[in-house]
Amino acid sequence: MRWSLKPKPAADKIKHLAEALNVESFVAQLLIQRGIETFDEARDFFRPSLAHLHDPYLMKDMDKAVERIEIAIANNENILVFGDYDVDGTTAVSLVSSYLKMHYPNVATYIPDRYAEGYGISFMGIDFADDNEFSLIIALDCGIKSIEHVAYAKAKNIDFIICDHHRPGATLPDAIAVLDPKRSDCSYPYDELCGCGVGFKLIQALGQNRNETIEDLAPFLDLVATAIAADIVPMTGENRVLAYFGLQVINSNPRPGIKALIHQVKKKTLEITDVVFIIAPRINAAGRIKHGNHAVELLTEFDFEQAQQFASEIEKYNADRKDLDKLITKEALSQIIDNEEEERFSTVVFQHDWHKGVIGIVASRLIENYYRPTLVFTQSGDKYAASARSVKGFDVYNALEACSEHLEQFGGHMYAAGMTLNPEKYLDFKNAFEIEVEKTILPEMLQPEIEIDAAIDFNEITPKLIRILKQFEPFGPLNMTPIFMTSEVVDTGYAKTLGTADEHLRLFAKQENSSGVAAIGFGLGKKFNLISQQKKFQIAYTIGENEWNDKISTQLMLKDIKAQ
Repeated sequence: MRWSLKPKPAADKIKHLAEALNVESFVAQLLIQRGIETFDEARDFFRPSLAHLHDPYLMKDMDKAVERIEIAIANNENILVFGDYDVDGTTAVSLVSSYLKMHYPNVATYIPDRYAEGYGISFMGIDFADDNEFSLIIALDCGIKSIEHVAYAKAKNIDFIICDHHRPGATLPDAIAVLDPKRSDCSYPYDELCGCGVGFKLIQALGQNRNETIEDLAPFLDLVATAIAADIVPMTGENRVLAYFGLQVINSNPRPGIKALIHQVKKKTLEITDVVFIIAPRINAAGRIKHGNHAVELLTEFDFEQAQQFASEIEKYNADRKDLDKLITKEALSQIIDNEEEERFSTVVFQHDWHKGVIGIVASRLIENYYRPTLVFTQSGDKYAASARSVKGFDVYNALEACSEHLEQFGGHMYAAGMTLNPEKYLDFKNAFEIEVEKTILPEMLQPEIEIDAAIDFNEITPKLIRILKQFEPFGPLNMTPIFMTSEVVDTGYAKTLGTADEHLRLFAKQENSSGVAAIGFGLGKKFNLISQQKKFQIAYTIGENEWNDKISTQLMLKDIKAQ
């Protein structure tokens, strides 16, 4: 691990904000590092409000989208809500379809089959709409590059409204409306919404036409928070407001489908990390192993008993997903070793029978072993399909764009993308991608980094600090859990390794002139010798709490340990 200390803001800025908020200087430092420099900005950060959400009509084409939907309702048209098979797509479809059905009956949903149709808008889906007399398709979390598909639908007299958040290409589809805050000609104040977030802005605009308040739409925020958490979008601005209130819905009055998932894991109160690691993988498992329709059925079901049955089925899909994940990761790792590809700047692996539903997860697992941009390919019909994952700071989307002459199609984000190519192009693409990564990646990007927010001493860890840090939640990209560094630390002699292979480490750490504090480091068992026999060391950690026998105590969650 490479440790880096974030640049410290100017001393006068820290002093001014610390005095205005009556907080310690390093708390002011944490806020300034997040772009919060004034009392008013701090107030909005610590006290999120639905009133902070932007007017949805500031988004380019929103007026056209709302007008077309209202015409469809007035003319008794059939509306098809279409979305991707991942968490963002299925939550978005569930949100928009269930909202529309509150006001209008002629609404159906469509999730493409991962294997028969692939990602995004499909010709098969448009044919389904044509065969069943749908004249309007609302596409969510996809469609921004579907120029041919939208033209195909238009020839069949089917209109499209695109609600996407991926980067547009040079040309936009010829749809009635294209809602995407990343459009270069869109002046919407916040461009980091997920697909479900864009869907929420659409129903917010529709709601304004019906004199519905933002509070009336709050029950839908459990879906939005789930999508924000799963899609790893920045936890800033509108996303943080939507996630904050969405978590409140999840923990107080979630829809039956989400309640049934929580019931499966028997957890009382969920934080955003629980949504990422408990709720999202289960919703994703439906589209990965069976079909995304199962996720939409779960998330739109109003009968709790029926929702429990759906959740039980999805739990089985998730167990199957875990088994496949382990098997394919093992096979992919053996390919890298057998082919002596450890010294490459990128990882590109292929096996024709790998399950398409888990190759994205496998790509993330490979990065844990070989920290570099990674693509995992499998056979999909007569094409090869891949999921890409990247390392911190490296834009894999740009790298794919540079190699696009070898690809059939591609799309995604800086850190995650998908693509297809013809089999005969695979080796040419693999070589071109390696050359592009080697040319553009910085050496430090190939080593995992711990970004440390501030160096502090143990005596600065107070109940007040812990209360303040809780108000930084929900955490996510650009608002990550603060990581601290403390030096001149010794173990009090009670350190021990835990786990079947002694892979974890528990200790009771202290500094001179400070009381000790409990600490645990998952995966840090190998560091035991660094801290034994009263050796001094440095630790990087987050501050958490441990509940035991109804007592809550401070516990440091160790990220890494270094010899002093």
